Amino acid sequence: MSLFWDTLSADWEQILQKTGEHIYLSAISVLIACLIAVPLGIYLTGRKRIANGIITAVSVIQTIPSLALFGFMIPLVGIGPKPAIIALTLYALLPMLQNTFVGINGVNPALIEAGTGMGMTRLQILRMIQLPIARSVILAGVRLVAVQTVSMATIATYIAAGGLGDIITRGISMINTITILEGAIPVSLLVIIVNLGLLGINRLLTPKGLRHLNKF
Repeated sequence: MSLFWDTLSADWEQILQKTGEHIYLSAISVLIACLIAVPLGIYLTGRKRIANGIITAVSVIQTIPSLALFGFMIPLVGIGPKPAIIALTLYALLPMLQNTFVGINGVNPALIEAGTGMGMTRLQILRMIQLPIARSVILAGVRLVAVQTVSMATIATYIAAGGLGDIITRGISMINTITILEGAIPVSLLVIIVNLGLLGINRLLTPKGLRHLNKF
């Protein structure tokens, strides 16, 4: 144990640097995926004829092994953070898209009819009825994607994108458990922090009277 703390104290600057790179890769990828998948999911709720085809097409990305997808980026975009962000974003699309589509479609049609009867426009119904009700389902997709992306970002090391995967792979090449832990522990802590943080945000956004109904 003392050896671990001695090594940690010697490497803490590099660990902080790689943690910053890891957060950057993960945060940018999740943000871009949100900006694509949530509006697309909303758009598809009014166009169910094409929705299944688009969701199926996006789901095909999930069948590609993650390491292979990162490798495919090299001849297309090169190496570094850019191809890593593209690959992570592609993997993040499906859960957000599905949850947005399912969440909004799950809103009771009677509520939409009531809103229409009150003279609300389609945009007002979306903003004041559908999105507030579907919010927990959408945020559950975001939370799933965020946790998945933080873990998967370790693979970015194989295309020279940086992050905590650099430390983990160095430890593997050295067959050094302590070095592996120096990379793995921060990744696990980031996953826990992101998960708890998004759960907290969901709880804050949920009216007090409805919190006991929130299963997400």
